[in-house]
Amino acid sequence: MYDTVDSFIAYIARVEGLSPNTVAAYSSRLERFAAWCKRTGTDARAADVRTVRTYLAELSREQVAPRTLAAHLSAIRSFYRWMAAEGIVEGDAVSAISSPKLPRDLPGVLTTQQVEELLRAPDTAMPAGLRDAAMLELLYASGARISELAALNVESIAWSERTLRLWGKGSKERIVPLYRRALEATRTYIEEGRPALLAQAKRRDAANGPHPLFISARGNRMSAAMLRRRFHMMATLAGIPADIAPHAMRHTFATDLLEGGADLRSVQELLGHASLSTTQIYTHLTPDRLKNAVAQAHPRGE
Repeated sequence: MYDTVDSFIAYIARVEGLSPNTVAAYSSRLERFAAWCKRTGTDARAADVRTVRTYLAELSREQVAPRTLAAHLSAIRSFYRWMAAEGIVEGDAVSAISSPKLPRDLPGVLTTQQVEELLRAPDTAMPAGLRDAAMLELLYASGARISELAALNVESIAWSERTLRLWGKGSKERIVPLYRRALEATRTYIEEGRPALLAQAKRRDAANGPHPLFISARGNRMSAAMLRRRFHMMATLAGIPADIAPHAMRHTFATDLLEGGADLRSVQELLGHASLSTTQIYTHLTPDRLKNAVAQAHPRGE
C-alpha cells in the first residue's frame, strides 16, 4: 500500500504539476489512510464506499474538522481514481462517495480607505520601502496569491503590454493587466530599490536570468513567508487589524472589480480559478452591484 501511495505522490508531483504544499498534504493524508488500513487489517485494494466511510467516521470521532475530513476524502478519491486508471484496482467504487456540503465563509475584504492607508505605509525613501510599495501595489493590481508574488522574476513583467505573468496552482499560467500606478511603483523599485539592496548585500545579478523580483536585504529571493511578514508590518503601520492577511488583497481585488461592473467570467480568469463556483462567493460581497443590475435590467426595476 505504501509503495502505491508513493507512486501516486510521484505522479501528482511530476505529471500533474501540483504545488509542493499540495503534494505534501496529499502524502500526509494518504499515509494516514494506509496506516489505518494496516492497523485494521483492511485490504486497501478492495476498499469500497463502506470502507472509506468507516475510516472517515473514525477521523470524525477524533474531532477532525469537517473541512479537513473533506480534504481527506478528496485525497482518497483522487488516489483510487488514479489506481483505477493504472489498472491497480478494478473500478472506482470510492468515487461514489459525495463530499459533504460545507458552509462557505465570506472572505475578508479591505475598505477603500484601508487600501489607501496600506499603499501609503511603506517608507519609499528606503530601498526596502520601495520594494514593499511595489509588493503591495502588485498584490492589489493583480489579485495574486502571496506565493505567486514570491515566484515572480523581473522578466515576469511585460512593460510594453503592461501585463504580469503569474504561475498559479498546478503551474497554470495566467496574464494579468496592470494599472499605471503599479507599473510605476514596480519600475522605481527595479531601477532604484533593487540595485540598492543588491549593493548592500554585496551581491550581483547572475549574467543569465531569471532574476528574482523581490529580494531580501541579503540579496536572496524572498519567500512567501518573508513577504507575508512584510505585509503584516505594513498593515500594522497602516492601522489595519492584525488578523488581515495578504490574501485579503486578493479578495479586495475581486470584489472591487465586481463592484466596478466586471463580469464574473473575467474575474474568474484574472484570479486563476478553475471553477466559476469558486469565484461566485464574491457576489455575496457586492449587494450594491446586484441591486443596480436589477434596477437597470428588470422591466419593473425602477
